[in-house]
Amino acid sequence: MRTKTIAFVLSLVLISLAPAAAQSPREALVVSAAWLADHLKDSNLVLLHLGVKPEYDAGHIPGARFITLNEIAVSDTTSPAGLTLQMPAPDDLRAKLEAIGVSDNSRVVVSYGRDRIASATRVLYTLDYAGLGRQVSLLDGGVEAWVRDGRSLVTDMPAAVVGKLSPLRIQATIVDADFVKAQLEKPGVVVIDGRLPAFYTGAQTGGSPDRPHRTGHIAGAMNVPYTETLDAQQKLKPADALAQLFVAAGAKPGDTLVTYCHIGQQATAVAFAARTLGFKVLLYDGSFEDWSRRVELPVIKK
Repeated sequence: MRTKTIAFVLSLVLISLAPAAAQSPREALVVSAAWLADHLKDSNLVLLHLGVKPEYDAGHIPGARFITLNEIAVSDTTSPAGLTLQMPAPDDLRAKLEAIGVSDNSRVVVSYGRDRIASATRVLYTLDYAGLGRQVSLLDGGVEAWVRDGRSLVTDMPAAVVGKLSPLRIQATIVDADFVKAQLEKPGVVVIDGRLPAFYTGAQTGGSPDRPHRTGHIAGAMNVPYTETLDAQQKLKPADALAQLFVAAGAKPGDTLVTYCHIGQQATAVAFAARTLGFKVLLYDGSFEDWSRRVELPVIKK
């Protein structure tokens, strides 16, 4: 397995690097606390913090703006067919991104508090979907990495800034249930369930008491738990360790990965990890919340 994983990583590196001097996908998508410290006063920097408000209020990276996923997504939890945490329509999304300070020339860095990686990667995926992916990165390790480097936190709130965006260049990175059904077991496509193993196997049922999901997972999907993409310090695991996760799920260089979870949040952490390896990734935004309501679609336990 180790030899296979190393060969896998090398294959992805060769595929993803056009000229030798180009950044690797990981270098383009991830920045360190040291990098952020050097760029903290850049005029076009937009630093976003995902987490819980009391934690943010107690101390955050200077200039970090607290946001919630509700500010960049839409949810309908009242109607029978309503779904949680969906991508807004393009014009609505543009207005939402402007409201959190994003402009055409912004360099956006997304940070996160303890155990909030999936919130941060949902924001990253949304910005990439909006066509802004080339100017957006994750702060590896979030606030904890900043503190471990001996840097200070502040409690003052940055002034609210409204951005200005041109019409969005929406990327075709969101798919629906019909697409997923058509791709199951198709060569070159791997459907990945990003939930914790208990939900994947059916030992535990997701959803809420009044709106439970079906028990199990999409037939044909493989499990890469989103928590397995991070090390003990909440930083992205090394490339070879990430590659081993995807090798175990049956992915090969050049494959397209379709990720899902409960509502399309945890899946983005898996998608982000896969993107750092050079994979093409698609998100089933409705995720298992949508799939499990469609009684004609296959769900199995394992």
